[in-house]
Amino acid sequence: MTENVRTHSAHWGVFHARWDGSRLRVRPHPGDPDPSPVLDNIPAAVGHAARVAAPAVRRGWWDRGPGRDPGRGRDGYRTVSWDAVLDRLAEETHRVRSTHGDEAVYGGSYGWASAGRFHHAQGQLHRFLALTGGYTRSVNTYSGGAAEVVLPHVLGTFDAVTRYAVTWDQVAAQTDTVVAFGGMALKNSAIAAGGVSRHVERGAMRAARDRGAVFVLVSPLRPDLPEEVDATWLPIRPGTDVALMLALMHTVVEAGRADTDFLASHCDGWDRLREYLFAAPAKDASWAEGVTGIPAATIRELAWRIAHGRTLVTVAQSLQRAEHGEQPVWGGTALAAVLGQIGLPGGGFNYGLGSLGHYGRPRNSVPVPTFSRAPNPVTSFIPVARVADMLLHPGETYSYQGVGHTYPHVRMAWWAGGNPFHHHQDLRRMRRAVAELDTFVVHDPMWTATARHADVVLPSTTTLERDDIGATSSDPLVVAMKQLVPRHGEARDDYDVLAALAVRLGHGEAFTEGRTSHEWLVHMYDRTRKGLADRGLDAPSFEEFWERGELELPQRPDDGGVLARFRADPVAHPLPTASGRVQVGSGPIAALGLPDHPGHPAWIEPTEVPDDRHPFWLVSNQPATRLHSQLDFGAHSAGSKRSGREVVRIHPDDAARLGIGDGDVVRLHNDRGACLAAARVTDDIRPGVLQLPTGAWWDPRPDPDRPELGDDGLCVHGNPNAVTRDRGTSGFAQGCSGQLCAVAVEPYRHEAPEVTAHTPPVTPASP
Repeated sequence: MTENVRTHSAHWGVFHARWDGSRLRVRPHPGDPDPSPVLDNIPAAVGHAARVAAPAVRRGWWDRGPGRDPGRGRDGYRTVSWDAVLDRLAEETHRVRSTHGDEAVYGGSYGWASAGRFHHAQGQLHRFLALTGGYTRSVNTYSGGAAEVVLPHVLGTFDAVTRYAVTWDQVAAQTDTVVAFGGMALKNSAIAAGGVSRHVERGAMRAARDRGAVFVLVSPLRPDLPEEVDATWLPIRPGTDVALMLALMHTVVEAGRADTDFLASHCDGWDRLREYLFAAPAKDASWAEGVTGIPAATIRELAWRIAHGRTLVTVAQSLQRAEHGEQPVWGGTALAAVLGQIGLPGGGFNYGLGSLGHYGRPRNSVPVPTFSRAPNPVTSFIPVARVADMLLHPGETYSYQGVGHTYPHVRMAWWAGGNPFHHHQDLRRMRRAVAELDTFVVHDPMWTATARHADVVLPSTTTLERDDIGATSSDPLVVAMKQLVPRHGEARDDYDVLAALAVRLGHGEAFTEGRTSHEWLVHMYDRTRKGLADRGLDAPSFEEFWERGELELPQRPDDGGVLARFRADPVAHPLPTASGRVQVGSGPIAALGLPDHPGHPAWIEPTEVPDDRHPFWLVSNQPATRLHSQLDFGAHSAGSKRSGREVVRIHPDDAARLGIGDGDVVRLHNDRGACLAAARVTDDIRPGVLQLPTGAWWDPRPDPDRPELGDDGLCVHGNPNAVTRDRGTSGFAQGCSGQLCAVAVEPYRHEAPEVTAHTPPVTPASP
């Protein structure tokens, strides 16, 4: 490499960078065949006005002390010294725990802060909270909360059946038909926890298409598969995918094309599901046409196609981020079972293929560097998407996997490396929820909406400002993430901040184990070095690895994993389900008696649908120009906005009827709130559907059309979570249902306010 060029890694790719003292230049790793343009956002992180330059405290909390306060998100800030804020935080942590118990501390810290394995914000915070007393934790994710709960009950261990069973190499070489429910958008597979060195998805799909494979896209959005695969687009009515799956199963069975031998030898609960398929109203193609908007003849034709050759059924993460989101995951599994395809190379079912960059790749055969965590002595937990419910309703009960639980009374919430005012729904409700806390602590490099609601804002370094190791179990490249630029202002590594707090709380040695950050990197790397040495492979010392900048690891054979072994011998290799087989129906789940989760895949009407007042479905999916809300001000993200506002897509027929022109500022609204966006008129979307991606930093103002909502009725930047609903997918999984909601849209009749989301609320302290 050129002198002064260093290797680094982000969640959306490995890259080389050079700092000339005033500007950071970034280029993709030369080994990446299809690098992500999101890399172009990185340089803006250096010295941006939105950076938190010094410890800041909310004036009301600092002056009046902890306690419930609706002023969060509205109050001003003052900068203080590190010693002063750490002393106050240590005192407050001790007060909360000694007065209310350890479960009164919530370790939120959910998010994608860094690809580095040591400076992993939530790992650092959870280790600190566990070693200093314990904390209420969260389980599952916003991205896959429903699937993460249901898949182990019906198919197997989540990672085993999603990441490593069906690979892109298999698709390229073996698959005849891909039915992609929700698609496999390249904007999603560009992203992977721990980073991704080679983006292979486009090439694999192109290779399959060139070989003659057919791709069928089931989605209201045409761009959910790349153009070059020439997909057949079925623009389904949002949220009705499971109805189409049921009709395909019914049609295949009725035609005598179901694999009855596989259903008998490898599946359990088929009688239960079959009875539902044929019970009135029969879940046939004509019934599904009325639900999905897909013609019955098209459904019958697709059923014939998937019953011949090697068929892969995929379900995107987006489908289970909606009410009853468990059902399409279970339905896709059952459809693949009816076809007898589960466990075949390039066939069967895969949840999430194309939704994340670490799905569909072989596993490394040696362990990657990992920061050690600590056991949490507190057993209290919540499903992650139920955080506002917990804060607003302490002591109330809720159902999770059929078991009743009680929300703890949390007094202190601590966040590092995440942004709940991005990924949570109904942000006005979320603001009311955090007002119930005594103290809200946020580690953040930026003045995000979450930081603007905190009592204490601790300025964190970005990944560019520290050394780390980038690695993940499904990517062969381990990256020496060398510091690229000087630290901004008074920013500190989360590790150093938490170590200083641990000392104040009497647990300093337990937290650090006597190691500096560099010594931790050496310690973590030794795990990988030993794994290589044990296999007789090149095992460079840490110093050699650091000098090289990267290290390639061997990978396991692409053998289909647990599902291939189960298919070959279901007795010797049973699945970890109740029966050891694929649960196309489940007596234990049926016995729970949950009204929103029967014992088989089912079509359940959503409780919120478009109506005369709110006639559109809003799809709030992941953005193409950034990772969630990260670096929203970066060049690639900012370049996709219009006049600084996020873009909403609308069909030409709908736009013409409402008098909306391309580029017009429009107001999306429902009873929960409203947001502004710039209209893009396109026929790449189904009529009656709007699409507004998540990630625009929440910028709340009064809504002149609904002044009764107060000062946060309208997001002027275009954050869809101003209108999405905060409801669990079901009483079984309690996942996030933020993908779909009903809204109205209209031209904005007032002067559009300036977007100020990236302007800090406090004058930064001098470095």
